[in-house]
Amino acid sequence: MNKEYLELTRLIERLHRRFIDVLKTELNRLGVKDINGVQALLLTNVGEEEFAIRDLIERGYYLGSNVSYNIRKLTDLGYIEQKRSEHDRRSVTIRLTEKALTVVKGMRDLQNNNADAFSKHGAGPDDIEEICANLRSLERTWADYIHYGTEELA
Repeated sequence: MNKEYLELTRLIERLHRRFIDVLKTELNRLGVKDINGVQALLLTNVGEEEFAIRDLIERGYYLGSNVSYNIRKLTDLGYIEQKRSEHDRRSVTIRLTEKALTVVKGMRDLQNNNADAFSKHGAGPDDIEEICANLRSLERTWADYIHYGTEELA
C-alpha cells in the first residue's frame, strides 16, 4: 500500500501541473498570450461571482502561485476589476471584466471537450464519482493530519 500511496501523491501533483499546461495550451490556441494557466484557472474559479481577495487567498487553490501578484497582474491587464468595501476599506472585492469572461468561456468549452474525450476513453459518470469520492477521502485524511497530527489518524 505504501508504494501505491506514494504513486498516488506523485500522480496528483503531476496531474495538477499537466492541467495547468492544458489551460496554457488552450490560451495559446485562443490567442491569449498575456496570462498563464494559473491565472486562467483563477479567472475560471471566480467566474461570474464577486469575491473578496482574502477568500481566494485563504482557499489556497493556486499551487505554486502568489494570488496577490496574480490579482494585481490580472487587474493591470484588464481582466479583473477591484472595488473597496464601503464598510471595511481594507477589504477588496474583485469581479471579472468582459475580457476575462471571454477567457472563462473558452476554458469552460475546453473542460466540456475534455470531459467528452475522457468519457470516450471509458470513464463514465460512476467512475468519475468514485474517483472524486476517493480523492475527497484523501483530502479529509490530510486535513485531519494537519489539524490533529498523526496520533489521531491511527
